[in-house]
Amino acid sequence: MSTSQAAVFLDRDGTINEQMGYINHISRFHLLPNVALAIRALNEREVPVVVISNQSGVGRGYFPESLLTDVHEKMNRLLAEEGAKIDGLYYCPHHPEAREDVYRIECDCRKPRSGMLEKAARDLNLDLAGSYVVGDRWSDLKTAERCNASGVLVLTGYGRGDLKYIGPRESLQPCYIAEDLLDGVQWILRDMNSYQRSFQL
Repeated sequence: MSTSQAAVFLDRDGTINEQMGYINHISRFHLLPNVALAIRALNEREVPVVVISNQSGVGRGYFPESLLTDVHEKMNRLLAEEGAKIDGLYYCPHHPEAREDVYRIECDCRKPRSGMLEKAARDLNLDLAGSYVVGDRWSDLKTAERCNASGVLVLTGYGRGDLKYIGPRESLQPCYIAEDLLDGVQWILRDMNSYQRSFQL
C-alpha cells in the first residue's frame, strides 16, 4: 500500500463561494475571487484538495439533495475553466431537527465532528495528522483539531465575525489567519516546504 499523503480540506460556503446562507438556488453560487488560482496552486504541487461541507438545508427541507449535485457540477465547471480541480467532495445533509427521518440523525460527519475527513482519508489514502483544514468558522478549526490537522481560518464568509466575537472566548486558535483562500494556500505551501526541509535535515 502506498504511503498516505497530506491533503488540504476546504470548507465550501464562505471559503470557496460567497456566503449567502443557504444556497437554495444554483444562481446563488458564486466563486470567491482567486479561489481557482489557490486550488490550482495545490494541484500543481500534487496536494490533494478535498471539499467538506455541512449542508443541513437538505435535511431541513429547504432544498432537495439533487440541488447539491447541480451546485457541485457548477463549482467543478467554474474551477475547470481556470485550470483547477478538486480531488474529493464530501457533504453532510444531516441535522438532529431534520424534517425527514433519513436525515434526522446524530451523525459523525457533521462538522465539528470528523467523519467526512475520516471517510476521505480511507477513500483517498490521506494522512490526516499532516493535513490542513481551511474554513471560515470555528467549527472548521475544531474539526481540524479532532484529526490532529492544522486549522486555517479565512476572513471571507463568516471568518471576520468569528475571529472578533467567537475566537476570544475559545482556547483553540487557528494556526494561521488568512485574508482569503489564496493567502491561506500560500501559507500552507510555505509550511509544507518548511516541514519537508526539517524532515530532510
